[in-house]
Amino acid sequence: MEVFVFGQVGPGWMADLDFLRLEVLGRLALATVLGAAIGLERARSGKPAGLRTNILICVGAALLTEISIVITFFGAPTTQPDPARISAQIVSGIGFLGAGTIIQSRGHVTGLTTAATLWVVAAIGIAVGGRAYVEAIGATLLVLLILAPMTWVEGLLEERRLRRPIAFQLQNVPGVVERIQRVMDDAGFKSRCSRVDKQDDTIYAVFEIQGEERAFRRVRSDLVKLDEVRGFNME
Repeated sequence: MEVFVFGQVGPGWMADLDFLRLEVLGRLALATVLGAAIGLERARSGKPAGLRTNILICVGAALLTEISIVITFFGAPTTQPDPARISAQIVSGIGFLGAGTIIQSRGHVTGLTTAATLWVVAAIGIAVGGRAYVEAIGATLLVLLILAPMTWVEGLLEERRLRRPIAFQLQNVPGVVERIQRVMDDAGFKSRCSRVDKQDDTIYAVFEIQGEERAFRRVRSDLVKLDEVRGFNME
């Protein structure tokens, strides 16, 4: 039987290179490219989970999936490994990362798209590790199609939301303007106080608001219940 020594030049040199597991490195390289494609778009959009985060998630998911397959088919004959177990743990682990990117403050929730993107990037990494290359590349292109053009579509929808000033007549008591601001924020409006005038015991304040029309209908009853509000109208 012919024996080849690692590093020997000859007919067996390709077999020697199996030690490097080049096919595994190729899969990790593909995961790097796909994760970078999505991460670059996220970084250009100024999102917290950018280029490096998406690359690391995609590569890590691919490597863990590869390891689960190797354990399944080349493990000890007395064991009963399940390749799906590690993949399931990948999904759970990404859930913790996604939760860390979601921020809730005064009725506004941000980071949901970033969390969903991390989840999909992990799925793409699992697909690469599972040798589903066409599916992984197709999913990456689909994600890029969703993230980039849909931002423009969302911008058009944003312009159709309610944008108008509301003029308030308020009782001149400490903190009344800040209280109205909190009511607006809790209702889901983007608002800012653009003008405040004080006359005797009355404060005239104008708020620039942006939000859904139905949100204004909900907040109208809350404003009427406030003792400090003497009246308000939409200019």
